[in-house]
Amino acid sequence: MHNGPLVLGFDTSAAHCAAALLRGDQLLAERFEERARGQAERLIPMLEEILSEAGHRWSDLEALGVGVGPGNFTGIRIAVSAARGLALGLGVPAVGVSGFDARKTADQLTAIPAPRDQVYAALPGEAPRLMPAPEAEEAARSAGLSFAPEASPADLARRIAEHAGQRYQHDPEPPAPLYLRAADAAPARDLPPRLIEG
Repeated sequence: MHNGPLVLGFDTSAAHCAAALLRGDQLLAERFEERARGQAERLIPMLEEILSEAGHRWSDLEALGVGVGPGNFTGIRIAVSAARGLALGLGVPAVGVSGFDARKTADQLTAIPAPRDQVYAALPGEAPRLMPAPEAEEAARSAGLSFAPEASPADLARRIAEHAGQRYQHDPEPPAPLYLRAADAAPARDLPPRLIEG
């Protein structure tokens, strides 16, 4: 018999919709769909399917967990906005869980795949940042860590729900997006429009 809070975790930080429902450490239902578009339209129906499959309703939830990034700008906004709205409507806490927290292991550099052969990496003693994958691999080797960016986040929602279940009573801050850009990111080069006096 498993006891613990009923927690719904979900993530749309990359080209997917992922969700999982946990009761304590027991996985009740889980979904993962690769989805480059339509995440906003698919997320809430997916969450409802998971609740129904496990024989629960929205009102049964004790907490929400949401992936806050890093990752796709629009995808992160979709999930975080949904979590904040649901938390307000249901009167339950929503906990933001970074991809680094969800994927962390003791002997491996936490690295999340990003476009153009880059990764979001959390190097020991440094702030997380976007960097070329070969540079991150070299840094991992220097730190005595293995390097294997996660290719498929199929169980990411479960790990987010686990973290939320452990933190929801002590983490009062609403979830906020975690956006990372390359250190050399430059502003747009477009010139501002010329104003014509008339």
